[in-house]
Amino acid sequence: MLSIIDAILLGLVEGITEFLPISSTGHLVLLASMLGLDQPADVRQATDALLIVIQGGAILAVLGLYRTSVKRMCRGLLGSDPQGLRLARNIVIAFLPAAILGPLLDDTIEAHLFTTGPVLGALAVGGVLMLFIHHFTPNGNPDKSAFDLTIKAALLIGLLQCLAMWPGTSRSMVTIVGGMLLGLSAMRAAEFSFLLGLPTLGGACVYKLGKNLLHDGPNMFEVLGVVPILVGTLVAAVSAAIAIKWLVGFLNTHGLAAFGWYRIALAVVLGALVAGGVVSIGPGTAGTADQSVAVAATG
Repeated sequence: MLSIIDAILLGLVEGITEFLPISSTGHLVLLASMLGLDQPADVRQATDALLIVIQGGAILAVLGLYRTSVKRMCRGLLGSDPQGLRLARNIVIAFLPAAILGPLLDDTIEAHLFTTGPVLGALAVGGVLMLFIHHFTPNGNPDKSAFDLTIKAALLIGLLQCLAMWPGTSRSMVTIVGGMLLGLSAMRAAEFSFLLGLPTLGGACVYKLGKNLLHDGPNMFEVLGVVPILVGTLVAAVSAAIAIKWLVGFLNTHGLAAFGWYRIALAVVLGALVAGGVVSIGPGTAGTADQSVAVAATG
């Protein structure tokens, strides 16, 4: 049974890191190991599912903060808001690559890429990439938003999102960087990333929950308890909302450099802990919540 304190900690880390471009995988690997949730096998498997399902809290945060955009998309689908329809179209197009490749590559990615070298490499390379983008990419047009993206631009961001199937990459990082390369400001690119997270995280939650409930053996509710899971999801919703509002303001004034340096530092710290035997990274380790729907997670 998962304790309420552990559920709160998991919800906090998931909510805070889900939309920041710093990789939730690295943080959740550390936390899961510190809480002893990476063993035995049934607890590890249940925790892995939990770290995806509590992303439902992050979905609630985006729905609340960006309810105006969501309403416009709904009106657009009903034929009363052309720009809302354009935004809905862009979100669907950007989501499709991960939706198609995700279930096909889930097991393969978790078996071959969720190991020490690939995860640490993704953290460090992502940090260097963000520093490069910060210093050498011109500032995007602040008046250009997700409503203005072309079909081609939305598809390119969607293809980039597939890179987040590589554990440690960060869905938020690749979609924000993709948006900036296509002319959006860092803030506007982040906003599109949040909205794109709605189907991506939603698909991940449904996929992972179904997979967990249908597999042989006890499901996560039986192993961890219903109440702790609900508490973790609620905490994730509140902390994700706070993180989103902070990130938008931070990117508007400071850009990506701080996150790049942070990722590099995290790679060094995590590498030292792995080398010292304090933390282990491997298939099935609780902490895959940085991958896209392909591995039933994002970041």
